Amino acid sequence: MSFIHIRPNWQLPEKLATPEKAYLNRRRFIKNLAGVGLGIAATSCRGRQLSAQGAEALEKTFGEPIDNFTVNSTFSNANRPLTNQQFASRYNNFYEFGLTKNIWANAQKLPTDPWKLEVSGLVKNPKTYDLDDLYNKFALEERIYRFRCVEAWAMVVPWIGFPMKKILEDVEPQSDAKFVRFESFYDEQITEGPAISFSNLPWPYHEGLRIEEMANDLAFFAVGIYGRTMPKQHGAPIRMVLPWKYGFKGAKSIVKIDFVAEQPTTYWNTISPNEYKFEANVEPDVAHPRWSQKRERLVGEGESWDWVKQDTVIYNGYGEYVADLYT
Repeated sequence: MSFIHIRPNWQLPEKLATPEKAYLNRRRFIKNLAGVGLGIAATSCRGRQLSAQGAEALEKTFGEPIDNFTVNSTFSNANRPLTNQQFASRYNNFYEFGLTKNIWANAQKLPTDPWKLEVSGLVKNPKTYDLDDLYNKFALEERIYRFRCVEAWAMVVPWIGFPMKKILEDVEPQSDAKFVRFESFYDEQITEGPAISFSNLPWPYHEGLRIEEMANDLAFFAVGIYGRTMPKQHGAPIRMVLPWKYGFKGAKSIVKIDFVAEQPTTYWNTISPNEYKFEANVEPDVAHPRWSQKRERLVGEGESWDWVKQDTVIYNGYGEYVADLYT
């Protein structure tokens, strides 16, 4: 079997370029793909200002204003500056639409209306939610959370949504439901990123939690951001937000939630289990196999290597809420 190599639009240093031999072995190739997709050493996207035309196009992706939310005072200050939306909305991972960070334009292909979110499995009350349910069934609130990527970059984002435990209360999991599996939208005719050339990857994107993690006060379903409905590049219309975990745990554009008895597989853990753990908590003393996690860079203006650097905090600073889950 042969593969077509999709080159990201950032420039790799020669010593980090994938050796030709790596393409000849399927398992090694997939591992190298993980490195390209999530490797901090390979990440040199720019935070420079867009042209006037580009800025206007980006702003059109920001969504419609949401007016039926309250501000959660407990999470109204992350003790860090809020990330400018112009930067946050054009520095995204969404592999279904491409390998680069600058996929916001490609992601506009995502169809979001109509939308159905099916919740099933080991529950007493299976449900299917539509867009109206997502915006109106549960009381919406704004929470400002720190966001930490496994690539060691970080943001501070004002999400709008509702606690995950509201879904738990609505569907009533059975006693033998120990884990929850989340599945993202996937259509090979639409999600044309790496899917065409790398069709052996474990699509659709899927993630998992222990049911206790989903029930935690921090666990959040976001349907908006910066006071507006969720832009497609951020995972419209609904995505997971777990601020104490690395960002890849936050599945985007969720279409299905299954309550199960056994630990489910997850996308990146399937590709490279030694690099992307099922729990994936932010832990500065647990190094990624190819880089340290002790420091992080705040997304902002200028070149990525010039972004403000700071120490990584255990559980991303949310230990008081989640540390007891891992004792």
